[in-house]
Amino acid sequence: MDQAPARAPIPTVDLGPWLRGGPEQRRRIARTVDEALQVAGFLLVTGHGIDTALRSRIRAAAREFFTLPVAVKRRYEAEVGGRGWLGPGAEANGYAEGTWTPPDLKESLTFATREPFGDPAIDAEWYAPNVWPAEVPGLRPLCEEYLDGMAGLEKRLLALLGAALGLGPDFFTRHMTRPTYGFNINWYPGTDVVGPAEPGQFRIGPHTDFGTVTILDRQAGKGGLQVFTDACGWADAPYDPEALTVNIGDLMARWTGDRWRSGRHRVLPPPADAPAEELMSLVYFGECTPGTRVESVPAPVGRVAYEPVDSHVYLRRKLDEITVE
Repeated sequence: MDQAPARAPIPTVDLGPWLRGGPEQRRRIARTVDEALQVAGFLLVTGHGIDTALRSRIRAAAREFFTLPVAVKRRYEAEVGGRGWLGPGAEANGYAEGTWTPPDLKESLTFATREPFGDPAIDAEWYAPNVWPAEVPGLRPLCEEYLDGMAGLEKRLLALLGAALGLGPDFFTRHMTRPTYGFNINWYPGTDVVGPAEPGQFRIGPHTDFGTVTILDRQAGKGGLQVFTDACGWADAPYDPEALTVNIGDLMARWTGDRWRSGRHRVLPPPADAPAEELMSLVYFGECTPGTRVESVPAPVGRVAYEPVDSHVYLRRKLDEITVE
């Protein structure tokens, strides 16, 4: 009998009791979050208030774009960290951890902060108008509605994270008054589009995210998300169609003095027994206000004292690392 694939030890947290429950419920949830982020850097979150139907409509509209002829999509081509279409071969996320891999087997539509910051230097580095495909006019209002929901959810999650560390609900949120953020719609087509995977090639190579909090809406698949833990090695991430997957990135791990781990993960290539499998993920990368000084919290909460870094100097360096030349 075939053995079922291992599942990563990732709990599900219902935000309803956190937002509306009593002190003991809130303490239990905070403790669960703290323990999970020490082990895997990942959570599943329910009670988040993000409409399932809205997510489905975004996928349908985005698929209209991704299935257009390449010559049309090239009109919207962007660099890594920019706004627009990232075609096949643009990124290799494994580069960020020093792992050589062939380019990732995906295409992306990337969007970011909608309003300029009002500081010329910051705007030059971190703001440009989003590029919305004219061929799919319905995509923009759907994504903007989704991003409004993500902004509110990010604040609720960061308040929970501050409380989970015993540092107060505004410990992180006070650094998010004018955050940058990124939003990727990642399309993982089958081998009929991308061809067979090369040795060591993934839909997204092994890496950790770079920023504070990532909020992921994903689909289940054989060529899906895997998470690395010391206890299990690489294991499939648990899936719940109602839940969102949340993980912390490198800046948050540094901020906590490595009490919490930046969740290492990858997305498997199209499976040999289902080569036509197609998946799509909606990925919100939460960040802080440009120029935030990220300094490790001291012991006993923190475990490692990193040199303080400017949040966005760090982010730019990491984005440059994953760009395929």
